[in-house]
Amino acid sequence: MDELELADWREQVIRLYLSDLDLAGFRAARDALFAGHPQSPVPLAERPRFTGLRYFPVDPSVVVDVPIRPAAGTLSIDTGGPDGVVRYRRCGIAETPWGPLTLWWIEAYGGGLFLPFRDGTAGRETYGGGRYLTDTVKGTFGRGLTVLPGGRLRLDLNYAYNPSCAYDDRWACPLAPEENRISTPIRAGERVYH
Repeated sequence: MDELELADWREQVIRLYLSDLDLAGFRAARDALFAGHPQSPVPLAERPRFTGLRYFPVDPSVVVDVPIRPAAGTLSIDTGGPDGVVRYRRCGIAETPWGPLTLWWIEAYGGGLFLPFRDGTAGRETYGGGRYLTDTVKGTFGRGLTVLPGGRLRLDLNYAYNPSCAYDDRWACPLAPEENRISTPIRAGERVYH
């Protein structure tokens, strides 16, 4: 049953993100999940040849603690798929070394933090629509974005990852809005799939 497989996929993602694996172990486990799970976004026809995702080398300079300032307002994104229009509320703006990035709260049942971004590598070295640093609805807790005391966040862009639509057109994904587009190239995290 697709629903049970999807529930298992989400559980596996959560377990991976909350594991004590180092970055190399995390990447290897993520590759194994993408290679073998029925709900993998990698197209079924490509899985026999799938040897792993492509990543930039680990870069300690993209692990930063940043202040977050309050922000207001909402954004609606039409996913183009069965989710329809999804509403997001700005919950803060992270003052990063690369430029401000808006942190969103998903205005849906259960809610969740969402931080999509598009940088200067998009369309060449990384997926053209941008990447995600966290989407807690999908279980990506505690690696790319960690909430710290005192209105601060720890961002680790070594964990930046592609949305599912980067692998296969059957997926519909919310992409980085204009305010989360920065011109600086960030050569960290996951690279373009194809």
